Amino acid sequence: MDTKTKWNLKHKERIEQLKEPGPNPRLKNLSPNLSGGTALDLACGLGGNSFFLARMNYSVEAMDISDVAINYIHNYSVKNNLKLQPKVTNLTDLTNLKWPNSPYDLIVISYYLDRSLFPIVKNLIREDGYFFMETYYQSPLDENQRVSNQYKLESKELLAEFCDWKVVFFEEIEKEGRQTIFCKKC
Repeated sequence: MDTKTKWNLKHKERIEQLKEPGPNPRLKNLSPNLSGGTALDLACGLGGNSFFLARMNYSVEAMDISDVAINYIHNYSVKNNLKLQPKVTNLTDLTNLKWPNSPYDLIVISYYLDRSLFPIVKNLIREDGYFFMETYYQSPLDENQRVSNQYKLESKELLAEFCDWKVVFFEEIEKEGRQTIFCKKC
């Protein structure tokens, strides 16, 4: 089964079980640092972070490989009058992606890992803009063994990758196998 089909099936199932997708709890807790502007939500899934940011006065571009997810986001944003531009995007084909000329105030990636996006993210965020990322990492206590190590960060990898940025928040939870960073481009 190809990646798009896999995610379309997962998102169809989630839509049937879901009232409304919520934002990442750590992103929500960090929201006092956010003041609106332009945001990019990469691998946005069903849009919980996108909806949250749109309500915080961000004009949000939401990208995901799943047309089921993007259609859900589009319909929800129209119904709720949110500034959202959802777009079906295959993030594994970076050579064919057309990025905007103007930089973003915020980029969010939640539970998606493609290290080749890091230089793109660094280039797309304006000076004093923010980056939030949370995903799995290779924890010795990780209870989430169903995720391949290929899709997990090394310990403190995000700190090393964004060492020249101002780190506002970093957390590595061994038991959950989760790593989170929120940093500001200086």
